[in-house]
Amino acid sequence: MARIGYARVSTIDQDLEGQVARLTAEGCGVIRAEKASGASREGRGELATILAFLRPDDEIVVTRLDRLGRDTRDVLNLIHEAEQRGASVTVLDPHVSTRGEMGHVVLTVLGMVAQMERRFIKDRQREGITRAQAAGVYLGGKARLDHAGIRRMAAEGHGATLIARTLGCSRMQVYRVLREPE
Repeated sequence: MARIGYARVSTIDQDLEGQVARLTAEGCGVIRAEKASGASREGRGELATILAFLRPDDEIVVTRLDRLGRDTRDVLNLIHEAEQRGASVTVLDPHVSTRGEMGHVVLTVLGMVAQMERRFIKDRQREGITRAQAAGVYLGGKARLDHAGIRRMAAEGHGATLIARTLGCSRMQVYRVLREPE
């Protein structure tokens, strides 16, 4: 039996250390961590690795249920896959495990409540943006690309690869900016 910890954050600037420390303190011999969105399983190679190598009586341990995923159905499917291999899933906060029958019920309810709360947050965010736009104070998100810098470097004769490397973006983004009308 192995306790396998899984830590996940959604964005590059978020920190995995707190989750990894907690999983280590809980006795996880193996900890897989990644920075990827929990909206779907795509791009979550560490989670796929854990599932591929699960053995009977292994236990997947996460600090919170939302580390497994944001969609109730996806989380329940993941738990089902683990159980098909004879493994269990344990969530540390609140402490719930699929080893007991009540664990399934509690995890299902927690997943549904979390998904509902995410919908409420998105609705409130959308309403706030609409109000800010109506008041003329919504400026949108910050620009992620330096459009002027891309155009300037291209005008100076630099290639897409050098521009992308210099400005920290992909060549495809450089091409898209250069195709856009100014």
